[in-house]
Amino acid sequence: MRTRAALPLVAVLALLAACERSAPPAGPAPAATPALAAPPPPPPPPPPQAAPREARAQSLAPDGTEIRYRVYGQGEPAIVFIHGWSCDSGYWDPQLNALAERHTVVTLDLAGHGGSPAGGRKEWSMARFGSDVAAVVRDAGLGRVVLVGSSMGGTVALEAARQLPGQVIGIVGVDTFRDLAAPYAREVTDPLLAGLRADFPGTVAAFVGGNFFTERTDPIVKRWIVEDMAAAAPEVAIPAMEALLAMDYGPLLAELDLPIVAVNAADSPTDEAAIRRLEPRFRAVALPGVGHFPMLEQPALFNRVLERIVSAWARLEAERNPLSRAAAAG
Repeated sequence: MRTRAALPLVAVLALLAACERSAPPAGPAPAATPALAAPPPPPPPPPPQAAPREARAQSLAPDGTEIRYRVYGQGEPAIVFIHGWSCDSGYWDPQLNALAERHTVVTLDLAGHGGSPAGGRKEWSMARFGSDVAAVVRDAGLGRVVLVGSSMGGTVALEAARQLPGQVIGIVGVDTFRDLAAPYAREVTDPLLAGLRADFPGTVAAFVGGNFFTERTDPIVKRWIVEDMAAAAPEVAIPAMEALLAMDYGPLLAELDLPIVAVNAADSPTDEAAIRRLEPRFRAVALPGVGHFPMLEQPALFNRVLERIVSAWARLEAERNPLSRAAAAG
């Protein structure tokens, strides 16, 4: 800044010296014309989340519950983010700017979560939640999509893909899909469900706070997540957890023909070999130093990994599908 400010003064002094050498002064030297200030640069465009296109869709489930969703950016394939158990679409906020630069990005609140009411829903199955996602994809007029689901949202993504034949090019699970080949152990699930029924806020706070984070997790982020999940509606959360723990993934995976990648915390093992017996294309990516919410704990790292996965699938899709290739070229 000092160099730029000094340049006009040097030029004025040189001009005055030249005039003194060529002729005697005829009077006082004219005052130097002040340098015009450069116009300020235009403000940057607003971030994608500053102007989302918000809408509501009627779930494809028999109850027809109203599902709130938001659309950001543009580009294919679209990325549809599905939140986890007792969470909402706000858990994906750190992904919006980075990914909406190249893709249409959609976030939604499953029925009974966030801005979507419980409505008349009585059955809180993963298939019903999948119908919520499928309704949003259709209502938003999306073409090819990648479904990204956090925790329970990964299972919901599988159910949604079954209801969107030909549209989903891949599924990304976020800290989920660790052992799809074996059912959950009753000695683990029964005490958890009993605790949720007896003291929902206390059980959630203890379970989430004690299992979902690492020593590196920002304490403010941890506290927010624990308090937010503990404040969920038990009449929605408990039957949803029961349905999740009762899932049989074998028939579901046999029906799908899609690549699946799990982006999981490195500290907990993923049984890739067993899962590949159900889905040979399954792969896991281990992220170091994160807990159950890598998209919140290390968003820059998570966003890079997700963009690479989506870009690789988009290239393969363009090779397989001439319509996709034409859309990418245009």
